[in-house]
Amino acid sequence: MEKTAYINDKSFPIRDGETILQFVRRNFGHDFVPTLCDAPNLDPFGACRVCSVDVALVKDGPAKAQASCHTPVIANSYIYTDSDRIKKLRRNIVELVLTDHPLDCLTCEVNNNCELQTVAARVGIRDVRYPEGKNHLDKKKDLSHPYMTSDFSKCINCGRCVRACDEVQGELVLTMAGRGFDSHIVKSYNDNFFESDCVSCGACAQACPTSAISDVFESKSVAVDKKVRTVCTYCGVGCNLDVAVSNGKVKSIQAPFDAEVNEGHTCLKGRFAFSFYNHPERLRTPLIKRNGEFVPATWEEAYDYIASKLTQIKNDFGPDAIGGISSARCTNEENYLMQKFIRAVIGTNNIDSCARVCHSPTALGMQRTFGTGAATNSVVDLKYTDCIMVIGANPTDAHPVTGAKLKQFAMKGKPSIVIDPRRTEMARYATYHLQLRPGTNVAMLNMLLYFIISDKLEDSEFISARTEGYEEFKQHILKLDINELEKITGVDKELARKAAKAYAEAPNAMSFHGLGVTEHSQGTYTVMLIADLAMITGNIGRRGVGVNPLRGQNNVQGAADMGCQPHQGAGYLDSYDPEINKKYSDFYKVKIPIGKGMKIPEMYDASINGKLKALWLMGEDNVQTDPNTQHVMKAMNQLDLLVVQEIFMTETAKMAHVVLPASSFLEKSGTFTNGERRIQKVQNVVEPIEGTKPDGQIIVEIMNRMGYKQAAYDPKTLLEEISQIVPFFAGVKWDELGENGKQWPVLPDGSDTEILHTETFKRGRGKFQVASWKESEEIVNHGAEFPYILTTNRELEHYNCGTMTRRTGNVEIITDDVLLINPSDAKNHLINDGDMVCISSARGKIDVKAKITDEVREGVLSSTFHFPEVRMNDLTSSVSDSEAMCPEYKVVAVNIRKSKGKKAAVAAAVGRF
Repeated sequence: MEKTAYINDKSFPIRDGETILQFVRRNFGHDFVPTLCDAPNLDPFGACRVCSVDVALVKDGPAKAQASCHTPVIANSYIYTDSDRIKKLRRNIVELVLTDHPLDCLTCEVNNNCELQTVAARVGIRDVRYPEGKNHLDKKKDLSHPYMTSDFSKCINCGRCVRACDEVQGELVLTMAGRGFDSHIVKSYNDNFFESDCVSCGACAQACPTSAISDVFESKSVAVDKKVRTVCTYCGVGCNLDVAVSNGKVKSIQAPFDAEVNEGHTCLKGRFAFSFYNHPERLRTPLIKRNGEFVPATWEEAYDYIASKLTQIKNDFGPDAIGGISSARCTNEENYLMQKFIRAVIGTNNIDSCARVCHSPTALGMQRTFGTGAATNSVVDLKYTDCIMVIGANPTDAHPVTGAKLKQFAMKGKPSIVIDPRRTEMARYATYHLQLRPGTNVAMLNMLLYFIISDKLEDSEFISARTEGYEEFKQHILKLDINELEKITGVDKELARKAAKAYAEAPNAMSFHGLGVTEHSQGTYTVMLIADLAMITGNIGRRGVGVNPLRGQNNVQGAADMGCQPHQGAGYLDSYDPEINKKYSDFYKVKIPIGKGMKIPEMYDASINGKLKALWLMGEDNVQTDPNTQHVMKAMNQLDLLVVQEIFMTETAKMAHVVLPASSFLEKSGTFTNGERRIQKVQNVVEPIEGTKPDGQIIVEIMNRMGYKQAAYDPKTLLEEISQIVPFFAGVKWDELGENGKQWPVLPDGSDTEILHTETFKRGRGKFQVASWKESEEIVNHGAEFPYILTTNRELEHYNCGTMTRRTGNVEIITDDVLLINPSDAKNHLINDGDMVCISSARGKIDVKAKITDEVREGVLSSTFHFPEVRMNDLTSSVSDSEAMCPEYKVVAVNIRKSKGKKAAVAAAVGRF
């Protein structure tokens, strides 16, 4: 029988677990009951009591005032939202708040968008009966931070900022100090924002109902012309953004509460690091290099030059002397056009992208085991899982919004396993941290699989019903020497056994992996073993489980989906299959090449060997981001034509023959596909900077210039084309993507798919794959001379090579790359914190500042490559994954010594005087 309750004497059905406030809002709208301490993404708190309502158990019976935000609905109860005494109570509460609040509304940044102002009007306050009191906090603004600001004289002690910091970000920076009238918000140890542990996510500012906490962009100001919803350009989480525009310029960014991906949250890059888009250093005109110098050119001149050179090279050396590199920072439609241009216009399969560079082992490993190389589940499944395993990923820095959710899972004491050489933030909260030696992922996962099998923790029913190859796999695992694996990894076998037991015995377990898995010589084998772990425990095909890669850039998934790799065209169809080749040729109405194409490392070698003559790069800075920089630069220098589409003069653009100024994500439309296969709308917020064009339009125009008829760049019509050739985009339509997009495969009827492999795998049965650990060639060849292992990582504040973030306020927070060194290693080399350290490898040497920390174990070093002047990739090698050619950034044999860098040189100079 349906349960009901009454709102102002009208009967409505109730839902289990519903609070009175939720019940009222569901039936009468969000603003029917006023609130001050409530927020859409926070748990009920009951601090302000403005949401109070009268509740009676029988009609006309005695009523009791209850805080509706946290009081459950009682069946058959009578709720009165605006009785006389409730109105009086609300007015009294708000009046008391106002006596301790500066009444400077007209000059306040949140005027007409202040919740206190709105609630005061809602409860009918025209004047305050109580005498004006002295505000208990000084009217002093904290302007120490590049983004965050505060003026606690406007604080109403609702606690929303504290709860946002705790519940949304999990940082615990803000708290309430003092008692009674002296209650006030403090940051860390009563620091200012800049000196506190704040990670600048802005969740507190968005939660604040007044302007007690805000930001330098005045994000809550209503003085804007429009707000446009789009998707973040940084990592693979795919956060939705509400972008405010004023006078044709981006004013501020907020996170929409109804976004399924980020639920009203985003990191400092998504919320604040947008000012690069109109930075003075933006490229604003095509450039052609003549006599070693760049000369401004018109678009027509640039296209004529490029088309002439490409045609000449194609005629003289054939189409395979030309290659293209696409970008995971560009939209699906732009990536689709790029591979179409290279295949249909140039006539070669020499197309690759950074998506394949960083996550090709994921695609290949999961295709071999499951049949599909994409995330099996969604981030929302964290609400349904009982155990998480994070392998080779530092999500709180690299994927901050998902990282915050993972961290909070671990902070609540739920079983969590982290496999990482570094003691990352996640590792500090994890139940089990398996701190392995870099390059030993295969050995580590084999240890876990060994204990699952030997301790009889496998899911025999799932294995029998859904998989194949298990018996051979089992015999391989049981033959392994567990003591040898312990020695190889440096991880105690009993700790590994406990972690394996926690994962295997959890009712639902999810794994997440990142570049610390893929960027190894055995990356593909590691991904296959992760898939084996999921299958052997039955953690596939339902809520709260699965294998979930954390994609490095915003559209890694989409670039691969669109065919930006030589061996697979749009939709992952085999480029070298004659039947599929005919399908592509018929669709593009031109003969599509069937010959083997080159991947990026092969393109470099071909250029050096004189076989590759021209290369077109769209939105990639390979000189800074690819390993073995000197090798990359040698390859670029050998080219007869290097075309670069960019928004800034990057290290790669400096080497180009032609530079074409592109538009940023804020200036164009299209779609990005995030790490959970969610296809979302990117919508142009402002018009392209004068002189620039969207990457897609540039490709369209050169296609037409070279004789292939291609319609003007329009995501709607391009999605129509894509849906006809990419099977899992069959039902994707621009007008039907809505606010939250759709997760592929999208069927022809428009329905999408949250969870893969629910009843059967793409390949039929899941295939167990064996893998034996093998030492990296880098260590075998150079380990004796270079005894330390350098592994690379990211910082929260920056993004890859920092092209965008270094041109925002983020550069004031993290100013340079540093080298993480274990205290014992630092002591052996007489290195102090902040000293300059010379790191050398078989390829070269660089100087970088030391940061002494126990985050890395002895013998292991770690650093970033956000700042081009450091040239970190001068050290990295050309070793790559044996199966997918993904560069091995994570294992570099190096040596260190204290150097006379800037700090030492200054000290020496001072000493002479």
